[in-house]
Amino acid sequence: MVKVMVPIFEGFEEIEAFTIIDVLRRAGINVEIVGLGGMIIQSGQGVKVYADKRFIDIDDKYDAIVIPGGPGYRNLILNQSFLSFLEKFGKQGKLIGAICAAPLALAKVNLLMDKRATCYPGLEKNLDMPRDDPVVVDGNIVTSQGPGTALKFALKLVEILVGPQKAAQLKDALLA
Repeated sequence: MVKVMVPIFEGFEEIEAFTIIDVLRRAGINVEIVGLGGMIIQSGQGVKVYADKRFIDIDDKYDAIVIPGGPGYRNLILNQSFLSFLEKFGKQGKLIGAICAAPLALAKVNLLMDKRATCYPGLEKNLDMPRDDPVVVDGNIVTSQGPGTALKFALKLVEILVGPQKAAQLKDALLA
C-alpha cells in the first residue's frame, strides 16, 4: 500500500490539508498526518488538529510527501530538521507535492531548480521556472496554487500514485 506523509505545522491551511488527506484516503492510500511541532497543531484559522505522529518519531518509509501551505508557512520553511529530511527525500526521486506557499520549502532546498512549478499568486519570484497553472507536474514534483485548487491537486496526486482510473472514479464521485 502506498504511504504518504502530510506534514502539518502551526498556521497550516486546513482546506488544503484536509482536502489532500480526505481524497488520498478515499483512494485507499495510507496517509499519516505528521505534526512538525508536536501532536496538536493549530491551523491558520484556529482549528486544532491531532497528528498521527510527531515529526521526530517518523521513519523514512514514505512513498510521497504532500505539503499544505497556509499563513504559517514560515513555520515550515524555518524548520531545519524538516527541510533536511525533505531535501534527502527529494534527491531520492520520490514524489513530493506542495501547494500554496509550501513550494517555497522545496525552493529553499533546491528541489525546484530547473523545474516548472506554481504557488500562491504573489510568491512566484521564489520559483526558478514559475507557471500560472492551477496544478503543475515536473518530474517527481507536483505543485498547486492554493485552497481553490486543492481538489484538482489531490486528484492529480491520486492519478500519479494509484492510477488514472481511480482518479477518474473519485472525480466523478466527488462531483469535481
